[in-house]
Amino acid sequence: MVFEEIKNRIYEDILEKLPSHLTYHNLDHTAYVLEKAIFLANQSQVDASDLELLKLAALFHDTGFIDNPKDHEEKGCVIARSYLSEEYSEEQLLKISGMIMATKIPQSPTNHLENILADADLEYLGTDLFEQIGENLFQELKHFNPNFTEQAWDELQLVFMQKHHYHTEYCRQNREPKKQENLLLVKKRLGLV
Repeated sequence: MVFEEIKNRIYEDILEKLPSHLTYHNLDHTAYVLEKAIFLANQSQVDASDLELLKLAALFHDTGFIDNPKDHEEKGCVIARSYLSEEYSEEQLLKISGMIMATKIPQSPTNHLENILADADLEYLGTDLFEQIGENLFQELKHFNPNFTEQAWDELQLVFMQKHHYHTEYCRQNREPKKQENLLLVKKRLGLV
């Protein structure tokens, strides 16, 4: 089965059926991460066979949200295996699972492909989309905790962004400076600067 067929099946079977309160972990996020993973792979000459596995990992990385946000990466690995085990070798499935698990917070990728997917997942932190995408995540978290305030969100973002670091050379050079600007916005809102 070619990638586009698998993608269409996953969109129909899972991603289009995610609940509407998932305003961040949804089809749009998966499409964004897939696009960024391909872009970052092209920045570092990833070969065609690895690129295919990377695209599959991006496609499946949040499918576990169909059940429950808790341990969704592990569930995503199980879902990926259920869709791909007939067409891909055990070694390829392990690579895909490794990349999916590399998106788990705190991120701890162990190889180049895992670095790419980890960065694709959080690339927005260092872009002009930071506020817009962050608002989507805030609304999703607020659904699970109605008392969650904007100040609590900014405090969470502050700690998260201070601990976060990019793993690919491209993001370190091209996303980190803007991430620092975005971090400053959060600090200003919290009255820390």
